[in-house]
Amino acid sequence: MLSIRKALKSQFMISKKTKYGLKALSFIARSDEKLIPIGIIAKEEHIPHKFLESILLVLRKSGFLGSKKGKGGGYYLMKEPSEIYMVDIMRVLEGPIAPLA
Repeated sequence: MLSIRKALKSQFMISKKTKYGLKALSFIARSDEKLIPIGIIAKEEHIPHKFLESILLVLRKSGFLGSKKGKGGGYYLMKEPSEIYMVDIMRVLEGPIAPLA
């Protein structure tokens, strides 16, 4: 997950959707809590709540995140952080990535 931080600070061209998705995943991976409420992620990472909801829904449907509803609920990683690759997140949130020739 450290490479995500470098990419977010570099001149790498990524959309806000992807940037916010990577920030949210990184936050969840760094957290000591098992379940992270969306409000905490949005506040701590300065991501608009409604936009984050749509991003986390896509990541959940793609198998990167799990969620628990109700009081004490939140999001959690479905894979080890070392098994989550930035390019996979980009593909899920942005679609296919074509190599530049």
